[in-house]
Amino acid sequence: MNEAQWWRDAVVYQVYPRSFADADGDGIGDLRGVVDRVPYLADLGVDAVWLSPFYPSALADGGYDIDDHRAVDPRLGTLDDVDALVASLAEHGMRLVVDIVPNHTSDRHVWFREALASPPGSPARARYHFRDGRGASGELPPADWRSGFGGLMWTRTPDGQWYLHIHAAEQPDLNWANEEVRQDFLTTLAFWADRGVAGFRIDVAHLLAKDLPEDLPAEVELAAAAPGRHPFIDRDEVHDVYAEWRALFDRYSPPRTAVAEAWVPAERRGRYACATGLGQAFNFDLLTSNWDAEEFAAVIRRNLELAEQSGSSSTWVLSNHDVVRHTSRYGLPQGTPDDPQLGRQWLLARGRTPRLDAALGERRARAATLLLLALPGSTYLYQGEELGLHEVPDLPDEDRQDPTFLRSDGADAGRDGCRVPLPWTRSSASFGFGAGGAHLPQPAWFGEHSVGAQRADPSSTLHLYRRALRLRRELRVDHEPASVRWHPAPPGVLHLARGGGWHCLTTFSAPAPAPRGTVVLASAPLADDGRVPPGVTVWFRQG
Repeated sequence: MNEAQWWRDAVVYQVYPRSFADADGDGIGDLRGVVDRVPYLADLGVDAVWLSPFYPSALADGGYDIDDHRAVDPRLGTLDDVDALVASLAEHGMRLVVDIVPNHTSDRHVWFREALASPPGSPARARYHFRDGRGASGELPPADWRSGFGGLMWTRTPDGQWYLHIHAAEQPDLNWANEEVRQDFLTTLAFWADRGVAGFRIDVAHLLAKDLPEDLPAEVELAAAAPGRHPFIDRDEVHDVYAEWRALFDRYSPPRTAVAEAWVPAERRGRYACATGLGQAFNFDLLTSNWDAEEFAAVIRRNLELAEQSGSSSTWVLSNHDVVRHTSRYGLPQGTPDDPQLGRQWLLARGRTPRLDAALGERRARAATLLLLALPGSTYLYQGEELGLHEVPDLPDEDRQDPTFLRSDGADAGRDGCRVPLPWTRSSASFGFGAGGAHLPQPAWFGEHSVGAQRADPSSTLHLYRRALRLRRELRVDHEPASVRWHPAPPGVLHLARGGGWHCLTTFSAPAPAPRGTVVLASAPLADDGRVPPGVTVWFRQG
């Protein structure tokens, strides 16, 4: 595959920098900590690092409330540290992908401060969505829309107007019909591309375009909106923005790439992923699927078809910084009520049933990872999943930081449980995360899941990931969507083949006969007679 197409089959490792590694001992992960751990990432075998926001922020939403999109939070480092990271990754054959958050700024951004200091109708306010309220004196919000973070989507300013924020009140939405906004983000993209950034992950890429008529629909009416016609979700005109971005990306050699975080129906995903748009779009369908062979097969087939139609490659993901870690999801009973973005581990934190079967979750998570890595397209890994980390559900309320917890008065546990700082050693104040404590408390069981504990254990999840990523490169199969061939399998089992006689077999709810070939890698031990027990993925070769 040529240099310009590196992203089509890349394994990308997401670093949530505040929880990855702390080089200066202040309890918050930083860029120097990431630089120090580049050899670890190289040994793991990933192709690129996706760095979650590292920009100046009040942390009202874990760094996604950004004060300046072209600067570094001084608590995390400097622009020189970004340059050092780009250089170190390149030295080890890896690339850097950074988060771009275009839907909103923070309420501390110079533009928003200017907007609050300017009168209604001013050019400063036109960069955002300001509206007069309803009621005799404008005391009612322009609409009754509720934020996913809790509370209204509208906040009133001291002069009586209201501004829109789909997320937290500290994250006012930008007006992408405003030419100044569009030009400023082109400048931001070029700023990072010029520093050697290879690609961009676009936060809530489906929310930028908005159509807010004088009489706004009620929240109950929003669900009935036709595809592309919702007031602020997945509007067709958002792709005009991304066509401009693609023109900018293609001026570089190799062209810069991007992947859309777009929670949209599968049939709408291709417009974000096409060659004239961002190039890729996250496929979250497996992330929201039950541990079920038929469900997985349907998702895989559908997304390979969609990738062919868009000319892109699919993206496979099971965990990220917004959802309950899949090691824990797979350890709960099938059919447990769940919204991955809100976190069903709240059931565990509050002492209610069902209880987590940790060993079952780890077994299924290992099997799922090998299945994903056998598929054509790119795979996105979330920091710590290579250690088999579970969600941390029982954080003390006073330590939680996620606005979904704070704005719901504790009714929703939020996302802190998957953002607990990583364990690097068996012991020390923060299991090697830093010289002191960590910004979120780590549980005692982290020690046995640490990098230090797993390095010496050939059966560990860390060793499994390393072997799988090395073999994935060595097998050198065709990574186009059409390269998958499906083989008959017993109920509850998936069996697919790729080029070069490479096969992948996953047992979900039933065992399978011994593979007819040479076993290359298995996610768990096989039976003495070679049969594959439930909850195992096997890679084997024929011929």
